[in-house]
Amino acid sequence: MIRVVIYLLIVALLAFGAVWLADRPGDVVITWQGRRIDTSVMVLMMAVVTVAVAAVMLWSVVRAIIRSPGLIARYIDTRRGVRGYRAVSQGLVAVGSGDARAARKFTDEAKRIAPAEPLTLLLSAQTAQLSGDREGAAATFQQMAGRDDTKLLGLHGLFIEARRRGDPAAALLYAEEAAKHASIPPWAGQAVLEFRCVAGDWSGALERLERNARGGLLDKPEYRRQRAVLLTAQALALEDSDRDRARALVLEAVKLAPTLVPAAALAGRMLGDAGEARKAARIIEAAWVWNPHPDLADAYAHLRPGDSARERLARVQSLAAKSPGHVEAALAVARAAIDARELAVARASLAVLLEKPTKRVAALMAVLEQVQGDDGRAREWMTRALNAQRDPAWTADGFVSDRWLPVSPVTGRLDAFEWKDPLAGMQDAGTLIETEQRAFLDAPHERAPPRSPPPEVPPVIEERVQEPVRERPPESRLQENRHDSRGDEKGAGPGDRAEEPPEEPRLRRARSSLPPVPLAPAVIPLAHAPDDPGPDAELHQIEPVPEATAEAPADSWIRQLFKP
Repeated sequence: MIRVVIYLLIVALLAFGAVWLADRPGDVVITWQGRRIDTSVMVLMMAVVTVAVAAVMLWSVVRAIIRSPGLIARYIDTRRGVRGYRAVSQGLVAVGSGDARAARKFTDEAKRIAPAEPLTLLLSAQTAQLSGDREGAAATFQQMAGRDDTKLLGLHGLFIEARRRGDPAAALLYAEEAAKHASIPPWAGQAVLEFRCVAGDWSGALERLERNARGGLLDKPEYRRQRAVLLTAQALALEDSDRDRARALVLEAVKLAPTLVPAAALAGRMLGDAGEARKAARIIEAAWVWNPHPDLADAYAHLRPGDSARERLARVQSLAAKSPGHVEAALAVARAAIDARELAVARASLAVLLEKPTKRVAALMAVLEQVQGDDGRAREWMTRALNAQRDPAWTADGFVSDRWLPVSPVTGRLDAFEWKDPLAGMQDAGTLIETEQRAFLDAPHERAPPRSPPPEVPPVIEERVQEPVRERPPESRLQENRHDSRGDEKGAGPGDRAEEPPEEPRLRRARSSLPPVPLAPAVIPLAHAPDDPGPDAELHQIEPVPEATAEAPADSWIRQLFKP
């Protein structure tokens, strides 16, 4: 709208000027070199405007002719640039979609149009990687590393290729070269740190961590955590050779990360050995409140090496009281109670965990039963321990360790180990001992008061269970039924009287009036975790047992057991 108003104002001013000049005509006389030119003002002004326009047009034509070579060259470059950009774009799309054939086609076109462009080099390297040409990719990355504008990109590519071919020395060399840049790439700083950690160079790793922090690659909480991990690892390495230095390092680690379990446990052990039990107890208690762990409980129990087992139990009970209801607290009390031979305390501590026992719970119950002299129950609990749910363990990248490690042995990642269930989040990782199976395992050991059954019942039950085993032809069963109906009218031979007692007809009549006798509940096959197949399924899976009847069908489970 503003532009329209401005345009109308300009037109109005021009019209006003033309009208003003038309209302005021005048004469103009020009004398030049003896010639006289008489004209009006309007004609003179039109002539001046015409000459000016002609001059501008002439200058534009001359200027275009003069600049035509440069304009033509610029047009050609622009056209090549557009074609090259299109080729690079389509090539990157082909690489992303996994079309190696199209990627090679567009790469060749990009090389022909713009061979020295950084994007062309990148496309060439990625096409070589997609095609499996590792040597070609490395050569392209080497070319990029030799240029100032693509040096970091080339070093990153060379680093990746070195790791792919299993050359850690070359990978470390490229990472260190990239880490010397003013703006440290995150991948380079992290790679150098991980390489030094894997090599056990904890001093070099601490130095690299400081540089990464100064370069802005880490925030403050992450820096404090990683520094505490490195100090703990260095203290563990110096624990046997230089205990004073190790104690100073681990105390600094505890200050940086009070909840780091390995640091708190190591500090508690070293301070306890040095006679500073009160300081060690404060450190362990602070870490225990945030993360109850068996290493902390063990260190807390042995703060004073000369204490008796009962004193250790009292100390562990005081620690467990700071996290009531936690599994690790109950397990710690149970272990200390078994060592102190306080079996009632151990059993009471484990009682809350018996509904869904883990491997450690089942193992402690086995030890407890063995200490009490019940070897049968001990074997039963050991059997449960083999197939029970896994306990938390130090796990990193699918690797399970019996102790904490500062670096993952799989990826080299710092502070990768976590105290968790190795199968957490996976299917079929729940409780592996079902309620029915526990009832079945508990049944043989229940001490019910003795009962004297009626004299008729035991033979009936015995015959009902064992009769299906004898496969008799139908004719024999018909004859037997006739004999039962006649009773003892016809009598029996000596051999028949040896096989059947005299009261057999009466027992058979009583059998027909008794309800079916249920057998022991069937054992439900144990479910195993994906990475723990357990015992052979064919040997442990038992078919469900049907209710006993007078005559078992042809495909009964008892006959299945006796089939060859």
